Amino acid sequence: MANYSHPHICQCLSRLFGFRRHFLVTVTGNRRKTGQQLVEEVLSLAQGLLHLGLAPGHVVAISAHNSDRYLEWLLAIAFAGGIAAPLNYRWSFEEARLALAAVKPVLLVTDDSSYTWYSNLQQNDVPSLKWHVLLDSPSLNFTKWNVLTPEMIKRHPVKLEPFDYSWAPEGTVIICFTSGTTGKPKGVTLSHGALLIQSLAKIAIVGYNEDDVYLHTAPLCHIGGLSSAMTMLMVGGCHVLMPKFDAESAIGAIEQYAVTSFITVPAIMASLISVIRPKVIWKGAETVKKILNGGGSLSHELIKDTGIFFHKAKLISAYGMTETCSSLTFLTLYDPMDEKTHRSLQTFALAAYKFIQQPQGVCVGKPAPHVELKISADASGQIGRILTRGPHIMLRYWETHTNPLSQNNEAWLDTGDIGSIDHYGNLWLLGRTNGRIKSGGENIYPEEVEAILLQHPGIASVVVVGIPDAQLTEMVAACIQLGENWQWSEQLSVSNEEFNLSRKNLQLHCIENHLSRFKIPKMFIAWKKPFPLTTTGKIRRDEVRKEVMSLLQSLHSNL
Repeated sequence: MANYSHPHICQCLSRLFGFRRHFLVTVTGNRRKTGQQLVEEVLSLAQGLLHLGLAPGHVVAISAHNSDRYLEWLLAIAFAGGIAAPLNYRWSFEEARLALAAVKPVLLVTDDSSYTWYSNLQQNDVPSLKWHVLLDSPSLNFTKWNVLTPEMIKRHPVKLEPFDYSWAPEGTVIICFTSGTTGKPKGVTLSHGALLIQSLAKIAIVGYNEDDVYLHTAPLCHIGGLSSAMTMLMVGGCHVLMPKFDAESAIGAIEQYAVTSFITVPAIMASLISVIRPKVIWKGAETVKKILNGGGSLSHELIKDTGIFFHKAKLISAYGMTETCSSLTFLTLYDPMDEKTHRSLQTFALAAYKFIQQPQGVCVGKPAPHVELKISADASGQIGRILTRGPHIMLRYWETHTNPLSQNNEAWLDTGDIGSIDHYGNLWLLGRTNGRIKSGGENIYPEEVEAILLQHPGIASVVVVGIPDAQLTEMVAACIQLGENWQWSEQLSVSNEEFNLSRKNLQLHCIENHLSRFKIPKMFIAWKKPFPLTTTGKIRRDEVRKEVMSLLQSLHSNL
């Protein structure tokens, strides 16, 4: 007997079918659907999946561009008691094969975006697979499995209400793969409860509601895009979906549909600003009210520009991870309704930036109401590993089937990050446990050094890595991207010329900002190209380190 007091993401269907029945809730290209139409699509697809033979606990893998159909599939799979495993269409064949082998899907849903790796897939690569559904018209050469289309599967439901949805074992609903800054992505097992509690946190803190027109800037295969999509389904707002992010298309959509909210990462915000800046008329400044940033801190310039070009928007930064079903903490960077921010944007942006970027790390705000945090510090001080517990944390990694929580029965999850909590309850992030540099017997966290360097007006972006060194074990190296009009000088002395930077200049800057001398980079590299990023906009520090090593080896070989 189903227990409908338990959380389920399809509990959003009642609101969509009732309160939002005649309101527009999805826009994908020329397709527009009301709340009633969306619910009817979900129910007919769910009935079709049940008729096909999908049973509670079966895994359905999806690899596709963002669309209303993607949302419908996520809800329909959950309604039938299945588990959705969104795959990244940008993966290589080997990454996709490993993910499919790990989750063992009975059904694979794809569109044209996955053709590059799907075309190399052999039937014996995924022995669990029974069916393949193609979201696009079957124009490509798909001959390995019997290909179905959504229209072939759908069955008209016997009744619409009440909604008799089912649960998978343990309340599992999604296997969301980490974007992974190092190593292969891992499948994170998330529950209905975790997604619902995350939605409630975003509703309470960001302020999403049924009047929002939300632009999907992040892919639905990532936890940021997925959790925000679930939040908007819960409140009954309108989803505007692009196949994938493109700055020009996003700006066009913001103006065309009077978008009120979206999420971003620093790389996305920078590309949006670059498109908006030359525009004579920019309508989005009047409609956008909420911007949620994740995946890294915004620079001083980006905070200032966001306040200029989105002057009516509340700008909030979030810190979290896939294993915690997205956001753990939130920090308001700019609020046009707050009297304290009625100073000039230049002054406020600088003050906000200096607050969040301090020697003790980066301030990522206070935890959401449901989140418990603690620092597992050693005897030497208040800095240590960041632990969390609560209904938001993952059940486990899918492949391991082992409990990821600490073994002391207190249910704490180790985030893998290092930080501290101040007297006001703010969490300060110092760095990743696995990213620290061991130099001369001391531990150095790259993010701490980066925070100091980013305070220099001549630096637009920086990545700090450790380079093997015979004497120190590792030497601190900083790869820097210069700000506009700034030039790099290889001279060993301090350069006094305006808009000129040198190694000595930056080392002096670190000393003046009280960075311990053993943490100051010994090497600076002027980085001429974009830093390698994950698909969620996070820096691939391992790739930067490899490129630096390769550069140094080539220099030595030419001597």
